[in-house]
Amino acid sequence: MQKDPLFPTTRTLAAGPEREPLDDDAAISIRGLVKQYGDRAAVDGLDLDIRRGEIFALLGPNGAGKTTTVEVLEGYRRRDGGEVRVLGVDPATGGRRWKADLGIVLQSGAGDSQLTCRELLQAQGSYYADPRDPDEVLELVGLTEKAGARGRTLSGGQRRRLDVALGIVGRPRLLFLDEPTTGFDPEARRQFWGLIRSLRDLGTTMLLTTHYLDEAEELADRVGVIARGRLVEVAVPSSLGGRGTAPAVVSWTEDGVRRTAETATPTALVAELAARFPGEVPDLRVNRPTLEDAYLKMIGDRA
Repeated sequence: MQKDPLFPTTRTLAAGPEREPLDDDAAISIRGLVKQYGDRAAVDGLDLDIRRGEIFALLGPNGAGKTTTVEVLEGYRRRDGGEVRVLGVDPATGGRRWKADLGIVLQSGAGDSQLTCRELLQAQGSYYADPRDPDEVLELVGLTEKAGARGRTLSGGQRRRLDVALGIVGRPRLLFLDEPTTGFDPEARRQFWGLIRSLRDLGTTMLLTTHYLDEAEELADRVGVIARGRLVEVAVPSSLGGRGTAPAVVSWTEDGVRRTAETATPTALVAELAARFPGEVPDLRVNRPTLEDAYLKMIGDRA
């Protein structure tokens, strides 16, 4: 039988002494993931574990390997090396029952459909053995009043809510969210964040890809940064890139001049300034590196 060149036979790399075995308790466990396109490695030896019930944000510039990694996890793309388990199953051999445990929310969905929201959910739910009730899902995503509205009549934010509704109607244990709030206004983004938190409260594990660093900081239990096909660091947002222990920058105005000091003990410096000034310290600000600062430094070091 002729092999499909887009889906070469997977070769499994034995875990070397420097690699731990796959984590059977994790929702996603990856060891030494490799994906080649010609002589270029889009993913180059990636190791990662994502815990059950957490929201994990995968960050990285365009071309870093995020999309390829997610497509391997979803079972849409064959890997060229390494070991992968998603909900305990190798995605390369996952069957219908395994796929029914996944929810996938792509950047474009069913927003232009002539069907109503309820009809779309009924059609999607018919593929699953135990789907959620469409009206229950519409209430969960805040679209109850749009149950009879056609997809094409929805606003951008409502269409993304519908995309999520379609992704969760089958009661997935693991939900993939690809740039879910691209194009949202600030109010719609925050409403959508509330929806994602409610799904976590229901026990859904989520893998989120986003270019919005504030979104990752608000939603993710942990974040991972990928650059040039390799995982640079995994940490809680507050400590990524050492930002939790990085020196603070204290700035204030004195004698008409803006002054700045970098210090590991900002409380002591602020107390010193407070003793020098009668009343409030003029234009006082205390800043630590943001998640964006840490992220840009990390990917910049590997550009």
